[in-house]
Amino acid sequence: MANITVVGSYVVDLMSRTPHIPSAGETVLGGPFRMGPGGKGGNQAVAAARLGSNVTMLTKVGKDIFGDEAIKNFENEGIETTHISRHPEEVTGTALIAVDDSSENMIVVAPGACGKITKSDVEKAKADFEKADVVLLQLETSMEAVEATVEQAQQLGKTIILNPAPYQEVTAELLSKVTYITPNETEATLLTGVEVNDEASAREAAAILQEKGVQTVIITLGKKGCFIHDGTDEGRFVQAFQVEAVDTTGAGDAFNGAFATFIADGFPLDEAVIRANAVGALSVTKIGTAPAMPYKEDLEQFLSAHK
Repeated sequence: MANITVVGSYVVDLMSRTPHIPSAGETVLGGPFRMGPGGKGGNQAVAAARLGSNVTMLTKVGKDIFGDEAIKNFENEGIETTHISRHPEEVTGTALIAVDDSSENMIVVAPGACGKITKSDVEKAKADFEKADVVLLQLETSMEAVEATVEQAQQLGKTIILNPAPYQEVTAELLSKVTYITPNETEATLLTGVEVNDEASAREAAAILQEKGVQTVIITLGKKGCFIHDGTDEGRFVQAFQVEAVDTTGAGDAFNGAFATFIADGFPLDEAVIRANAVGALSVTKIGTAPAMPYKEDLEQFLSAHK
């Protein structure tokens, strides 16, 4: 069974449906409204846990009712909560989400407490890093936490997966320590200066990231699929599974949590990506982020139906 340590964000998702994404200054009547657990780190942890991984979550929440719910939700998912701390002043993070009739979304994240994760918080979790097969992180926390996580994981010889979302500037030195990087088109564009919108541009961007030292680049292109570049050839494209999307929020998190699981379980790279694509596809068929993450049984049924 895979052991995964996730260092990242937890926020409360406050989501409403809307006929269309509002433009500047516009008020739109929407509904229904839903509230639930979220945050890129939290979502990815839940995705991995539901696929059978042993997951340890490192994050920070407030001393408020949302923080209480966060710990309860993680415990209900079977996720280790020893390294979820409570900030004495900051509130638990929130994400304001609008999802339109075509299932596209717009998100504003207020990180709150999870933006205050420190190097010391990461160092206190060294024992769990030592047990991990994979360390998974994003950029929805402080850069101090990101850098400390990568440094500690590298020193311990761990596989490191960086999902560079939401985009923040990262140094070439940090990238050189990363085993896998998983940007989407927008993040890949910002990281490399290449406008990524198809296989050719994804190949160009991936080559730049490899020049910066990343071992393997996986650029996710939504319903188009993924582009993989691991240095063994010029890269290759993996098609996505076609499903009827209801809510695309959290699809990237589903992919990353699943990819971490399958890499830790020893699947070959391409097979891990195919299976992670399937998990991402399943997640968009339900409303929400963490609550929409599929279970292992759901995945096996889906793969059997799509042979």
